[in-house]
Amino acid sequence: MRTTTKTVTIGTAALAAAGLLLPLLGTAPAAAEDTRPTRATVATADSGPAVPFGSHTFPYAAGTLKPSGTQSALDQAVIKTYNAWKSAFVKKNCGNGWYQVISPDADHPYVAEAQGYGMVVTATMAGADPDAKTAFDGMVKYVLAHPSVNNSNLLAAEQNASCKSVDGSDSATDGDLDVAYGLLLADKQWGSTGTYNYKDLAVKHINAIKKSEVNPTTHLMLLGDWSDSGESHYWMTRSSDWMIDHFRAFRTATGDSTWDTVRTAHQKLITSQQSKYASSTGLLADFVVNTNSTAKPASGEVLEGPNDGDYSWNACRDPWRIGTDAVTSGDSASLASARKLNTWIKSKTGGDPNKIVSGYHLNGSAFDSGNDMAFTAPFVVTALTDSGSQAWLDALWNKLATTSIDPDLYYGGSIQLQSMIVASGNYWVP
Repeated sequence: MRTTTKTVTIGTAALAAAGLLLPLLGTAPAAAEDTRPTRATVATADSGPAVPFGSHTFPYAAGTLKPSGTQSALDQAVIKTYNAWKSAFVKKNCGNGWYQVISPDADHPYVAEAQGYGMVVTATMAGADPDAKTAFDGMVKYVLAHPSVNNSNLLAAEQNASCKSVDGSDSATDGDLDVAYGLLLADKQWGSTGTYNYKDLAVKHINAIKKSEVNPTTHLMLLGDWSDSGESHYWMTRSSDWMIDHFRAFRTATGDSTWDTVRTAHQKLITSQQSKYASSTGLLADFVVNTNSTAKPASGEVLEGPNDGDYSWNACRDPWRIGTDAVTSGDSASLASARKLNTWIKSKTGGDPNKIVSGYHLNGSAFDSGNDMAFTAPFVVTALTDSGSQAWLDALWNKLATTSIDPDLYYGGSIQLQSMIVASGNYWVP
């Protein structure tokens, strides 16, 4: 869910040398890429993380680029960004042993999208952050204390400054997808015999997503558990909810072939929308309507604003999501979609990341002149997919690694960090 529409220009500040970390965190271990194991060890509640950050246990698809420089330097750049992100946004403001990710630039202080980001990031950074499991369990406790009124195994989308659910207490699909994914990561990292049975919670959440947030006719994601067949948004889907790698993980975790059907439906929709409505750019709209007939970009406002049919504050995440599946799975459809986006943005900017702006029509013309990490950072992931984009990838990486986390801009900062995790080779699919 994304309803913030303000345009900002993020200032940049050179970070310290890559090896200098906050005192809390140690140096992440580096491993030679050509000796990487292909499976993680089995986690237990009393052991450390099975996939510590920087171990690079799961290699990407053959031919995937990575930014220039040593692996250790890439890892350290991510850890520094994580330190700043955690300091700015991970809070214990409401007691009860809860940890929450605060969202000062969203419509409410706490939103489901932010809690999902927090769980995925924290589980991934275990090993670099010795307190990762404590924070993760605090996030789980928060999520369990804020159920959706429509399906108690989903997360209420919005909370106020007192951490009380508001605005109907129903769900937002993107938050739920990441919460479930984060729980699967935690099960692999720490096992499920401790305070929380992460695997059991994940499967319950995944099954609730299937029941309440997947359109049973189109197999596309609904906007939330509030959208049913009698509701005007039922034949609509949001492109930032099309998390292909998550659907793969859900299939593995549950054994439910429905998730293969869901994944395929979204990949076909991505391909067709790019072909029909953005053949020269590959850009996707924030919202796609008429999913029960001829799916097409929204025309004007359908939920959030006049740019709902453009590449705006929701769709800006698409290069990160599509590119992540491309590099982790090697899937030909995801690779083709990611490369289309990469080819366009590299040409559009002349290879200068500073020229990426915060809003485009699907034909590639800009409707906004601002800059924001939410729009810039995701393209570092699609750059990984093109063998001819090393210089472009390096320019993007350097932009991300030298841009400080703005404590007022949770959205861009969270996308920046997660894009860096993928680009540095530290992302993995449970």
